[in-house]
Amino acid sequence: MANLINLENVSKTWGLKKLLDGVSLGVQSGERIGIVGVNGGGKTTLLEVLTGIEPPDAGRVSHTSDLRMAVVTQRFLLDDALTVGQAVVEPLGLQTFEWASNAKVREVLQGTGVADLGLDTPVGQLSGGERRRVNLAAALVQDLDLVVLDEPTNHLDVEGVQWLADHLLSRKLAVVVVTHDRWFLDTVATLTWEVHDGAVDVYEGGYNDWTFARAERARQADAIEQRRQNLARKELAWLRRGAPARTSKPRYRIEAAEALIKDVPPPRDTVELMAFSKQRQGRVVIELEDARIDAPDGRTLVDHLTWRLAPGERIGLVGVNGSGKTTLLRALAGEHPLATGKRIEGQTTRIGWLRQELDDLDPERRVIDAVEDVATYISFGKKELSASQLAERLGFSPKRQRTPVRDLSGGERRRLQLTRVLMAEPNVLLLDEPTNDLDIDTLQELENLLDSWPGTLVVISHDRYLIERIADSTYALFGDGKLTNLPGGIQQYLDTRAAQARTAGTLDLGEGKPEDVDKQSALSSQEERELRKRMNTLERKIAKEDERAAELEADIAALSEAGDFEAIGAKTKELTAAKDAREELELEWLELGERLEG
Repeated sequence: MANLINLENVSKTWGLKKLLDGVSLGVQSGERIGIVGVNGGGKTTLLEVLTGIEPPDAGRVSHTSDLRMAVVTQRFLLDDALTVGQAVVEPLGLQTFEWASNAKVREVLQGTGVADLGLDTPVGQLSGGERRRVNLAAALVQDLDLVVLDEPTNHLDVEGVQWLADHLLSRKLAVVVVTHDRWFLDTVATLTWEVHDGAVDVYEGGYNDWTFARAERARQADAIEQRRQNLARKELAWLRRGAPARTSKPRYRIEAAEALIKDVPPPRDTVELMAFSKQRQGRVVIELEDARIDAPDGRTLVDHLTWRLAPGERIGLVGVNGSGKTTLLRALAGEHPLATGKRIEGQTTRIGWLRQELDDLDPERRVIDAVEDVATYISFGKKELSASQLAERLGFSPKRQRTPVRDLSGGERRRLQLTRVLMAEPNVLLLDEPTNDLDIDTLQELENLLDSWPGTLVVISHDRYLIERIADSTYALFGDGKLTNLPGGIQQYLDTRAAQARTAGTLDLGEGKPEDVDKQSALSSQEERELRKRMNTLERKIAKEDERAAELEADIAALSEAGDFEAIGAKTKELTAAKDAREELELEWLELGERLEG
């Protein structure tokens, strides 16, 4: 194996904190390295020093002279004036027929979801998550020796995470990735680097092996009762008792792992929690009856949905980006109106909603004050925790609890938001991507808390481990207007999506069409989306005019029996106007349909 990058006695300080202290490491060809550690511990800094984005304060960083490397950071470096196609495929320097016939390029465009965005779409119109996917695609279409990724799964759905893992495994290149996605780490990594206290510890294997190593260290250092309460051992117990796929290729002795977890209790007592939840919530929690939920852009997400959340039910919600998961969660919370149907909420229901958006808090308030503003004490199952104790369990040390909110990182603000939600003592938790920006230690603590939380839970997440750990049932949105129950869990979802992909149409090549095609008549993906959106709007207006006409005809019939001829004349004029308006709408719909068909 060739040596691609060397770090020799490297040190780096940020502010007053020393993030790297005399670190010496190397990246070899073909290695797949996962970097883990607490928020603010220096993971991203190590990545930037490794790739040359940031210079070290001391020591030396050396690269091979002909190193082909791509770096995808959390920064948005794309020019707003470029189209998606210009950002992704133009740097390859290939003609359209050359890259379009390249299986690797087509796979990347489809796997990252860039093909669905449309290659003609301007970058300036994309959201932050879409830009991240374009950056990722621009890196992966290249021929590389090394790809360096910083939280690549943050804006990918479950299917996208699966595809990225499979793609990296199929490529002959080295990978260095900072990630908090435990399934992705366990699947991809052959080495794990743990960044802590200015040092970097190296472990063989992925998340499973790293967890075992931490648990073994705890076993050697702790007494028997302390071991029983150790979170790393509880996580290992869940991994070993879970699906066989996770442990099909262990790189450590199975006997040692089984001995380590033999006295660890199951993650949660489901029967006891369900019984306690019924006492807190009653029979009715949240119910949607014959509901239609529309997206803000007018698309119908689900129709004729009847969904009754039971006390103590724990649901994982998955679906592709844009399928309407967050909108459905907002409808459950009562913050998004139903187009049709009815929402019923139990009298004792108290909703705690963790949004993707961060709370707007006073930057001068201390962390502990922001938590105690909600409550001072909370009952968690049979336990009672103070605001300080809960904050500490979610990663805020007593010293950090006295820090002003303005000094918190993005991950710490997310933890503070979660702490405040839990302090409100809700009996229904709606969690929208709770794993974003959380380090692995905080994820383990969160899962441990939720294991003993007695209430109804609905969680949206691309973290497979989180869904499989805390949810008892899985539902999916496939874009067909239905909410589908998945008895087979995440794997069934991935199998269904793979089957759908096999029947999908051809790849949209955007502006790269053959020269003999009339470019004036060809529609870009953006134009096609706008046409379909307009047609959906027209269909709803036509339906309303039909309803109006039916009402007027009924009114005219009633007036005829009463013999009120003056009123009949007025209603007839309204009926004529309604029919004319319907005809105009129908003509416009037909014209748009012809444009769409070309």
